[in-house]
Amino acid sequence: MKKVGIYGQFYHQDSGEYVDFLLQNLQQFGVDIYIEKTYYQLLSDKVEVASNYKTFESYSDLDESFDLFFSIGGDGTILRTITYVQDLNIPILGINVGRLGFLATIQKEEIKKAITKIIQKEFTVIERSVLAVETLPTNDEILAMNFALNEVTVARKDTTSMITVKTHLNDEYLNSYWADGLIIATPTGSTGYSLSCGGPVITPNNNSFVLTPIAPHNLNARPLVIPDHTKIQLEVSGREDKHLISLDSRIATVSINSIITIKKAPFTVKLVELEGQSFLKTLRKKLLWGEDKRN
Repeated sequence: MKKVGIYGQFYHQDSGEYVDFLLQNLQQFGVDIYIEKTYYQLLSDKVEVASNYKTFESYSDLDESFDLFFSIGGDGTILRTITYVQDLNIPILGINVGRLGFLATIQKEEIKKAITKIIQKEFTVIERSVLAVETLPTNDEILAMNFALNEVTVARKDTTSMITVKTHLNDEYLNSYWADGLIIATPTGSTGYSLSCGGPVITPNNNSFVLTPIAPHNLNARPLVIPDHTKIQLEVSGREDKHLISLDSRIATVSINSIITIKKAPFTVKLVELEGQSFLKTLRKKLLWGEDKRN
């Protein structure tokens, strides 16, 4: 490992010492370190950073020469991290400085152990599928960064009235969901917003997407798992002129009756999984499976 990037959104309480510890450990192995500029300034304001590091500001400042990308925060930070990495095939390792996450699984107290495993190549790189979005007419907000790792969601805006989401799969009519919205989630996103709306958990190695309605008026409108090579086409109608579309944590406003096309992106996001880790272990911890003493 010769070159790494580091990104974080916030300064979490007491996280400065762990970040500084991470930097010191990387330096001991002679690693070239680049830190996202705003995060570097945030760190410098809170703690004394031991050295001057190189910085980057956007996707255009990065290239495939990076061996690894550290995301410091939680799952939300990883979703922001992919807006920098995008299609560069740089593996991402999430270090969690808050609660246990599904994506950021390395706890801050495990940083030294994690770096040792990485240097010794005791890890695997897991590929996660990504959603791509197009709208007609073209929406510039979406066009600038039209991909999502977790989910794409259409939802009502500026109204308490439900919207109708007319849905086609591979040009065949499926249903018109009368609801607060509709979630299209990847296996990665199946443990997020979709799960909270009653969707199934899908293991990351499945080649599937799931359509999960948000508070549907018809109770027989259930989540639907589909192959990930399916082209999904949505058309939203309702009482307002606009509705919302979110790509992970990024939100845009779209005109009613626009045609939204969602399909599998031509690239994947690479996540680092250290030896001894697994999705199933994280699932048990996060959902407290086995906590019932009768199990």
